[in-house]
Amino acid sequence: MTVDTSLESYLQDLYRRGREHDAPLADRLLRLRNMTPAAAGLIALLIRAQGSRNVLEVGTSNGYSAIWFADAVRDTGGRLVTVEVDGERAERARANIAAAGVAEQVSVVHGDGGEVLAAAADASVDLVVLDAERPAYVDYWPHLRRVLVPWGVIAVDNAVSHSGQLVEFHELLAADGEFAVRLIELGDGVLTAVRRR
Repeated sequence: MTVDTSLESYLQDLYRRGREHDAPLADRLLRLRNMTPAAAGLIALLIRAQGSRNVLEVGTSNGYSAIWFADAVRDTGGRLVTVEVDGERAERARANIAAAGVAEQVSVVHGDGGEVLAAAADASVDLVVLDAERPAYVDYWPHLRRVLVPWGVIAVDNAVSHSGQLVEFHELLAADGEFAVRLIELGDGVLTAVRRR
C-alpha cells in the first residue's frame, strides 16, 4: 500500500466491510461501490507525484478513497474536497475520515458534483477524481477543463469495468489536443488525462 502505515489496517477493514455490505445487494445504487485499493493507491501516488495541493473528488460514498487521497495531500500540504450527493453517505464519510485521523485535510460536501464543479473558480484544481454516475461526466466536461490548472490531472475510476458508459467521455478527452490520455488497467481501470500546456 502507498498510504501511511498507521492507516493500512483501518483501510483494509473499511474496504472489507464495504465489500461485505455490497455483496448481497442487487441494486447497485444501494451499494457503497468503493474504489479498489489498487486504483485508490495509484491516484494517491499521482497526487504525491504532482505535488497536488487542491484535489477534488466527485463521488465520496463512505469516504474510503477520500482517506487515501487525504493521506496523500497531507504529504503535499494540500487539501481534498470530496463531494457526495447522498446526505447519509456524506455523514458516514465524515465519521470514517475522522476515525482515520485525516479530517484536517478533507472537506466533505453534501451536494451535486456538477454544481460544485460549476461553482469552482477557474484554474483552481490540480487533480480531479471522478467516481460517480458516469453518464454525467460529459456534462461536467466544460467545467472540468475550466477548473483544471495547467498540467492538471483527471483520474476516472471504473474505466475498464464500465468502459461502455465512458465511451463518449473518453472520446472527448482524446479529441482535446490539450490532454495526454492513458487508460491504466489497474483495479477497475483508471482513465487518466494530463493537461499539456
